[in-house]
Amino acid sequence: MKRARLRWVRPVNKSWNARRRREAGYSLLEVLIVLTIIALIAALVGPRLMAQLDRSKVKAAQIQIETLAAALDEMRIDLQRYPTAQEGLELLVSPPAAEADRAVWQGPYLSATVPADPWGAKYLYEPAPSGIDRPRILSLGADGKEGGTGLEADIPHGAGP
Repeated sequence: MKRARLRWVRPVNKSWNARRRREAGYSLLEVLIVLTIIALIAALVGPRLMAQLDRSKVKAAQIQIETLAAALDEMRIDLQRYPTAQEGLELLVSPPAAEADRAVWQGPYLSATVPADPWGAKYLYEPAPSGIDRPRILSLGADGKEGGTGLEADIPHGAGP
């Protein structure tokens, strides 16, 4: 004997379905309250995150400058000198023009090209006046101008003020 399947059928109530559809979802007021709360949180947390980002860029520039200084010291062991102002930091990745220097140059001393600072500018290179003292490597910081204070201060390494 076959058993008959019984299906439960909800009575059709058109007004009930229409009301339920109208009440489904969120009201405009609820959405505006949520957006206001999100905006308040962003206003409180955003400046702290941006300040942390600026501090991390300064730290990244300091680390890159230390890496460049270490590569210059390694190159100095081979060449017995630091790069001239004309050669600059590019001597770390490309051989010197002089044949005698090219014979002892063991580079490249960096794994890639000379990096830009975290703000996209080139690092400045100033050879020491004596030629044997450490040269100066400098990032102009966030403002891209000499001087500055706080997060816009220059980030130096080596000889000089």
